[in-house]
This record gives sequence, structure tokens and C-alpha cells, in this order.
Amino acid sequence: MKTDVFASRHIGIREEDLQRMLETVAVENLEQLIYETIPSEIRLKKPLELAAPMSEHEFLGHIEELSKKNKVFKSYIGLGYHESLTPSVIKRNILENPGWYTAYTPYQAEIAQGRLEALLNFQTVVTDLTGMELANASLLDESTAAAEAMTMLYDVRPRDQKKNEVLKFFVSEEVLPQTLSLLQTRSTPLGIELVIGNHEEFQFGNDFFGALLQYPGKHGQVNDYRQFVARAKENNITVAVSADILSLVLLTPPGEFGVDVVVGTTQRFGIPLGYGGPHAAFFATKEAYKRNIPGRIIGVTKDTDGKPAMRMALQTREQHIKRDKATSNICTAQVLLAVMAGMYAVFHGPKGLKYIADKVHYSATTLADALEKLGLYQTNSSYFDTITVKTDANKVKAIAEQHEINFLYIDKETVSIAVNEATSIDNLNTIVSVFAKALEKESIQIKELGTTSAILDSVQRTATYMENKVFNSYHSETELMRYIKKLERKDLALNHSMISLGSCTMKLNAASEMLPLSHSNWGNIHPFVPIDQAEGYQIMLKELAKDLTTITGFADTSLQPNSGAQGEYAGLMVIRAYHESRGDMNRNICIIPASAHGTNPASAVMAGMKVVVTKTDDKGNIDVADLEEKVQQHSENLAALMVTYPSTHGVFESSIKHITKLIHDHGGQVYMDGANMNAQVGLTHPGNIGADVCHLNLHKTFAIPHGGGGPGVGPICVASQLVPFLPTNPLVETGGKKGITAISAAPWGSALACLISYGYIKMLGEFGLRRSTEIAILNANYIKHRLDGKYNVLYTGEKGRAAHEMIIDCRPFKEHGIEVTDIAKRLMDYGFHAPTVSFPVAGTMMIEPTESESLAELDRFCDAMISIREEIDSARQDEPNNVLKNAPHTMDMVTNDSWDFPYSREKAAFPLSYVRENKFWPSVRRVDDAYGDRNLICTCAPIEAYAEA
Repeated sequence: MKTDVFASRHIGIREEDLQRMLETVAVENLEQLIYETIPSEIRLKKPLELAAPMSEHEFLGHIEELSKKNKVFKSYIGLGYHESLTPSVIKRNILENPGWYTAYTPYQAEIAQGRLEALLNFQTVVTDLTGMELANASLLDESTAAAEAMTMLYDVRPRDQKKNEVLKFFVSEEVLPQTLSLLQTRSTPLGIELVIGNHEEFQFGNDFFGALLQYPGKHGQVNDYRQFVARAKENNITVAVSADILSLVLLTPPGEFGVDVVVGTTQRFGIPLGYGGPHAAFFATKEAYKRNIPGRIIGVTKDTDGKPAMRMALQTREQHIKRDKATSNICTAQVLLAVMAGMYAVFHGPKGLKYIADKVHYSATTLADALEKLGLYQTNSSYFDTITVKTDANKVKAIAEQHEINFLYIDKETVSIAVNEATSIDNLNTIVSVFAKALEKESIQIKELGTTSAILDSVQRTATYMENKVFNSYHSETELMRYIKKLERKDLALNHSMISLGSCTMKLNAASEMLPLSHSNWGNIHPFVPIDQAEGYQIMLKELAKDLTTITGFADTSLQPNSGAQGEYAGLMVIRAYHESRGDMNRNICIIPASAHGTNPASAVMAGMKVVVTKTDDKGNIDVADLEEKVQQHSENLAALMVTYPSTHGVFESSIKHITKLIHDHGGQVYMDGANMNAQVGLTHPGNIGADVCHLNLHKTFAIPHGGGGPGVGPICVASQLVPFLPTNPLVETGGKKGITAISAAPWGSALACLISYGYIKMLGEFGLRRSTEIAILNANYIKHRLDGKYNVLYTGEKGRAAHEMIIDCRPFKEHGIEVTDIAKRLMDYGFHAPTVSFPVAGTMMIEPTESESLAELDRFCDAMISIREEIDSARQDEPNNVLKNAPHTMDMVTNDSWDFPYSREKAAFPLSYVRENKFWPSVRRVDDAYGDRNLICTCAPIEAYAEA
């Protein structure tokens, strides 16, 4: 084995295992398997033109040199982004810990109790600080959250407003520019009219359904919005507030104003700037809107024994389940970042947060006082961390950049300065000296922070917050380290065993890909710095975009979308803009197969399109005859077809080129969902099948870890005719010449996370990428053959092959009284996370092993599934007290003095010999979803509950 070849470390199958696997799937070589799996007419004729692969050592040296091209200035730009201090105990034990970053979304609650508790902490912090009743478990970024607030309030507007088509939404001129851009993107297809103005001069009327305010405003002014909100309520107008979460430690919570939604970002709770992301946004609202809130909510319920347990509450909370009736397509949270932000609050506690907020505020007031002594006029009458100063901005800018400082230059005579947690007295003195030089005056020396408040009495916080035990217990590093470890032990992640979730591609997230994320030269760059200060980032992002463009066979790429669903929406909005540029305003029909993921129809509706569903045939393919009929019927108005390839059923449809030509012949564009791209890379690509745009899940195919449910990155790659319409940003030049307005807050989305995919491609190179795809297909077919005769595979290609994943049918087991959920829960006793359950077909499992797993791990999984099949055969429908129905089995059950089950403790806990070597114990028994939904509790228990206990 070549020890300096990264592919040999990333790919789990050893060369000596390959022949045995090929014999098992009955082929002579890999080429034969690929020939029998992928239609020859779409196979690539030559290798992808990518740079030669780097070794891990070479890559780490390269990325270090690249990081030095970034100029890490002290940035006081603000606009929703602030330097923050990540406690080392959180950085080492969460951000850098595969036990946290390789976990999957907590759909299987029994093996995700640690993550769920951490997210419950996050929700509690948000509800406490905002003064709202309910919060979700994070959203993509502040601007996206604000757009979600607008669309939710639009959706819940009263019947008379819907009847009278009340479509106006007021946006305060104080709102962040990137948020305004995103509101423009989201409002246009829905027909919502944005009215931007001064909240004090706003004329309330019955033609508005909602309003959005910024608290504090974009340049720091803290307004008292009580009167505005009261008048809005009188006029039946709902109100959302975009708030700075750290400021809420000192400011009156918006919930006390009576607002309907509060959104924002938790970036300044210990999350690196990362040139724009990833960061966890928050969304808090009233309990009355619990069925309308976008994203996920974590709730408290009980398990089979009546003990407290947590799970994702209200299964309708992911609105894409409503498909074309949805008002949101959100299906990704920012779990890893939300966990970090929540743990930041746990570590500091209410007293620590108060200290930090006071320090930030007093830094601002002390700075303002020093600048006023220099003769400068500070314009904000009430502020938290940001001051605005009247002076010669150009002169200040020249001197500031010499001192490696960035301010926000509002106009030629106004400079904004946003201080932060990392701002020291030395930093303040440097700032003052810059302005003194600009004025040609002697500087004033600050020796200590003052204690004068610049917050209006009417908006000072009086409400208590974070009184729960968890926020008042873990303030030493030892205590927090052990608390984090306690939660980690409750979660099954990739560092324990294979997670074979179909459509989710849970592959290795290599350490060498992850290491750069901890480097300050990558972490401490504000997204709105001048381009020349981010040269390292620009080289990396452009090179990544170029490689993704090559891999997909397209013309250009936008890295802006922060999730796969956001990529879907971006792709459809680009298609919409393309049609409109040609005068085809009528093209609004989007054809979507019945098997598509629920985000597809949700995204289409959000893009202002009407969804027409086309059938799938008995083999799981698109019903071409039905498609032809629908295309003919809607030819004049056809905008797009959304297709997943290989299909959601794990099959390479041989008719794909006929399908894409059919759409083009009728004036439409083809959108390819990139969820299954791991079966294409190096062997075929979207350009080759005739698609016009696809999104890529970098958190699937390109190795960004799932992080327990996020971050995700979903860039779009487009054909040449769509390049001019790629998304832009209001503050930094990016996107196409006729680009649509912003899709996410930052110009390049989650730029910091893009380092991972950059490393993945650079270290694998063309051969490694292609071999990864080949082995992913081999591994899936190996499992298919090993399970043959035990489970029926629903769909295969024309030559009987699966793609990189397959669907096994568990519906026949109902005659034994066994449901697919019972199999999922029993797998936990064998040390495995269940494959994807009941998607895209109810009562099935979709299995995707990826290329990173070893033959030994594949065999362990197959042995577990075969053993479970034997247990199913032994089960009786009239006797539900069996090993499957009682799964999972906890340590508490197995060690309890009482054992009332008709099978042994050994069979319950150690069903196969390998389990003894590496036993994972679920921390709770099967959770009761129905009880939790009837008794919705989405925050931590108050401290009184612990006292009573």
C-alpha cells in the first residue's frame, strides 16, 4: 500500500478484499460492474481534468501557505458578524471531535440523546433571551431566518387578509443589507410587496400583513419599538424582529413587546467568523405557530418505561413534508454550530454572559467618550456595541488599513465601529489613535473601561434568564469537559460504526480535511472585508468552484447556498430569471416525479412555480409515457423538470437522455437534484445526461460532516446559459452579471466549511474520486448480494444492479407483527444506526454504505441484518413481547433485578459475538412521539424542577 496516497486512506476496501467482493457480486472486475450499472451512453469518454492528487502531508502544507495569504485584520464592521472567542474546551471537545461532527440528524432519538439535550439547551437559551415561548433547533443564517419569518407570517395571516390579497410587508430601513436582499429574493415569487422605510414614519394601514424590525439597527441604534408594535397589533399586522442575541442580555426581550417572531444569529456565542459561515441562526415565536415554524424543534417526551427522553417534536415541523403545500423547504439545521453556541451559554452561564455583554457595551461607551473628547460627533442616541462617528471617512480608512483595522464606512463622512468580545483596551487605544491621526491631534489614552450605560432606560432588560440548572453548573473546564463527554457517550456517530443511510452518504470526514477549520487565519475573517484581505479564501473558493464545475460538466458554480434545499431553491430561481430574461414570464410549470424528496416541490412553490407530479413505474423509474403527456399538456408554460439521478430508488434510469431532450424540446430547463452525486463522480455527470443546473450536497458527496444535522453546503453548478443569473450579494461583488438577489447572507455562504471539500478533491484527484464512486457502487451491490434471499430489493437497473444505494422491502414482515421501525430500533442493539426508514417508500429501508467502509464493517452490518431476519421469522403476531418490539435494550434493562422477557439478557444485549467487543448502549428505551406531541415541552426544566426532585 502506498502510504502517501490519500485515496488508500479514504477508501475502506483493501485491494486484497476486492477479488472476494467481485466474486460475490458475480463480475470479473470493477469495469464490468460499472458497465452493468450505468448506461453506457452517459459514461464519460475521458478522465476529468483535475490537478494531480496531493498527499495529506502536502495538502496540509499547501493549506497552511494558502492561509498566510489571508490578512487577518481587526474587523469592527459589524452588520451581524462579530469576532467571538471560542472557549478551548468547546473547540477541542466539540468542533474537533468526530463524536460530535460525524453524527447524523437525530431521527433515531434513542441513540441521539446527547445531541438532543445539547439542542434543547440551545432552544432554552434562545427562548429565555428573546422572551418568546418557542424556538427551533437553529436555521441556516440570520437573513434566511428573517426571510422564513416573513413567509411564515404571510402563511398565517388571517382569512380576511388572504381573501383581500393583503400582500404588503414593511421592512425597516434599519434592517441589515444582506437580509433585505434575501427578503427581495423570497418575496418576489410569492407576490409579496416589500415597503422599506422609517418605522417612526410608517403609515399603518389594512393593506399590510407584517413587518420586520432590526434590534439594534444595522448601524447600532437601539430603538424602543413598543409603540410601533402596539400600533401594528391595532392594525392586525404581525411583527418580526431580527435581534442581536448578545445584546438581549442587556436589552428588553422583544417578546415583552408582544412581537410574533424573533430571529438572529448565534455566531457571537463562540463561533468563528469563517468568512461568513457556517453559523447557527435562531428562530423564536409564539406557541400558537408551533405547526408553522420552519425547521426542527426538539421536545421532551418519555420512553417505554416512562423515563424522560427527547426527540424531534411535531413531525410536521419540517414543512417540506407538506410538499407543494409547504411555505418552507428547510430540512437542514446548523446543529454542530447550535451545539457549540448552546455550550458557550452553558460554560459562561447567565453571570458570565452578563459580564461579556457588559464588557462589550462598556467598551463601546468608553470608545465613544474618548472619540468625543477628540471632538468627534457620535450619532447613536442609544446603542449596545456599535457607534457611528462623523468624520472624514476616506482619511480614516487609509490610516485604519495601515494599522490592520476594518471599520464600516457608511458614506464619505460617517464611520461605524462595532466592538466585540475580543476587543481589548489596547485595541480601543489603537482605534482612538487612528482617529487622532486623521484629525492630526494627539491621541487620548484609555486606561480602564468606564461603566456608563448608553442604553435607554425604557429598553433595559429587567427579566431574568437562564435559571435552569444546566446553565448554573458547568463553569470550570473540568466540569464542562465531563458534561460534553457525558452527552457524547449517548450518541452513535461514525466514530463508532457505519451509518448506512440512503441518500445521505455518511462517508469518512478525514482529519486532514477538518484540521484547517481550527486555524485562526481561516476562522477570523469577516465576510465583508475587502477582497484583497481574503486572498487565500478567494484562491480556495475559486479553485473549488472550478473543480466542481469540471466534475459536473457545467460552465460555472455558485458556492452561496447553505444547504441542499437552499441549492434547490437557488437553482430554480436562476431558471426563473433565465426564462424572464427571454420574455417567457408565463413559464411557471415545474414537473416533479412522485418519488422526489419533499424539498423538491416545496422549493418549486417557493420559486413561484406550479407543481405537476409525474408518475413512477413499477421499476421505480419515471413513467416516460406519463411524462410525455404532461410535457405536451404544459408545453407553452413549462419551466423545468426536477429529477434526481440516479433516481431516489437507487437506479440509473436508461431513458434519462430522452427525458432531458424532451424537456428541452418544449422550452424547459432540467434541474438535477445532486443528492445521489456520489454514484456519478468520475463516471458520468449532470452535463452529460443533459441537465442545465444541479445542486451538490457538499455534506454528502464531498465529505463535509453532517454535524448531527448540519452544517450543510449546497452549491449550484449551471450550464452556460444560466451563468449570468447566479446569485449576488449587496455588499461584495459575486455572482452573474444579471444575477438574482441573495440566496444566503454571506457572499460565499459557509466559506469555512468549503475548506473540507476543497481538501477532499485535492487529495483524491481524478483517480481517487472515480475509484470512490466505483467502490461506493461495489459496496452497495455487495450488501445487496449478501442480503439476497433474506430481504427483497425493490428496484434495480436493467441488468439487476443497484446504484450506490438500494431499497429493501420490510412490508412483508407485517405478517409476523413486525414493522420497519422495529428493525430500525433492533439495529441499535447490534451497534448500528438504522438506514433511511420509509423513504421514498413507506415500510422500506434505503441502504447506502459509501466507499469509506471496510469489508469487515460491511460484513458486520450484513450479519446483523441476517440475524434480525432470523429474529423476525421467530416472531409471532399474537405475541408482541419479543426482542424486536422491545428494542432497543438499555443497560438499565439488562442489569435490572427484574427481567420479564421471554428471551435471555444475552440475546437482548449481545445478539452476535462482535457486539461484545464494542458495545453501544442506547441511553433510553423506545421514545413515545405521540405523548411528546400532546404535551409539548421544548425547553429545559426550570431549576425548581430539580429542587422538587
